[in-house]
Amino acid sequence: MEKRRVVITGIGAVTPLGNTRDAFWNALVAGRSGVALITAYDSSKLHTHIAAEVKDFDPDALIGRREARRMDRYAHFAYVAAREALADAKFPDDIEVRARTGAIVASGIGGIITVEDTVVAVAPNKAWDRISPFFVPMLMSNAAAAHISMAHGLRGPVFSVASACASANDAFAVAFDKIALGQALAVVTGGSEATVMPTAMGGFDSMKALSRRNDEPERASRPFDLDRDGFVLGEGSAILVLEERDFAMARGARIYAEILGYGQSADAFHIAQPDPDSEGVILAMKRALHNSGITKEQVGYVNAHGTSTPLGDLAESQAIETVFGEQAYKLAVSSTKSMHGHLLGAAGAVEGAACALALYYGILPPTINYERPDPECRLDYVPNVAREAQVEVAISNGFGFGGHNATVVFGRHVVPA
Repeated sequence: MEKRRVVITGIGAVTPLGNTRDAFWNALVAGRSGVALITAYDSSKLHTHIAAEVKDFDPDALIGRREARRMDRYAHFAYVAAREALADAKFPDDIEVRARTGAIVASGIGGIITVEDTVVAVAPNKAWDRISPFFVPMLMSNAAAAHISMAHGLRGPVFSVASACASANDAFAVAFDKIALGQALAVVTGGSEATVMPTAMGGFDSMKALSRRNDEPERASRPFDLDRDGFVLGEGSAILVLEERDFAMARGARIYAEILGYGQSADAFHIAQPDPDSEGVILAMKRALHNSGITKEQVGYVNAHGTSTPLGDLAESQAIETVFGEQAYKLAVSSTKSMHGHLLGAAGAVEGAACALALYYGILPPTINYERPDPECRLDYVPNVAREAQVEVAISNGFGFGGHNATVVFGRHVVPA
């Protein structure tokens, strides 16, 4: 069976760099950091006091007080980003089209703020009978997809995907298949996460996974730099509208890029540490190229997972060398986490949006804070300044705790003459 082609027609974003698509993209191109001292809670008892928070976000004003009170913060982000994405796509308000449109939204953790707030409120007195009836609907990791479906009348496949920090890339993969195989006409997809809160950050802090460069927040996330000391936690959402290409073309939609395919794998090694031989990461990239029908010579840009951890960045850089051989040294490789931090289950969504916009505008976002090259990381990391370059194919890597690996392949869309 011939697979249908899948294109991106709408992008919405709520991120530490800005709460719209344009604000997000302009900050990326400018090389601006969204990292600062934490404002959400008192972090004094932790070693890390910095994060990439979403700023100036008022859910009551953006969603309505009644509805907002029934959603966790992670769902707020996805709801607003999806609304922007659908408006950006000028998606048809047609009941039959929307009946064939899905919503597949990833989250690595879901409504953890709701869980923490509830436990703090009721646990001291064991007041379990005082738990809100909205508690379960708010904590569910599928809540964001469900709210988007209800708000926009989407009656196609609607669910969540969870594979830690590979979640959003896996959501893209599932959405791609739904359209390519004719099971949906379009899918609103991406990821959302809101974990800048004591429990989540306390867990990462105890693992010594976070940067402790508290005196220089904007310089803390420094992927591939010799002085990197851990990742910076971020929050937010990016939502993309994927459509079957012929449908998008017939309605005259603006097309940012095409999704050409994906590759997935597992390390089968350790729940929280990367395989030092990068075998799973290598498999994911190789499978992505094979499944997309793309040669390594066609790839011009890699949006790296690049979290700014000593072991992870090295493993990914060496895996790219292994997969691409001599072509690796001709690639532009950057980690936008240097600016927006690590959004966990939403990371791949924000970075997928960055890939689509990079292909559309012909500008590659930089890796900022790249000051002291690590001699073991030998690639071109687009240091500090965005670069004008029209590449034809970009890949986005996402790797997560549990050994989950997912690589998505994006292609520049050219309208036939």
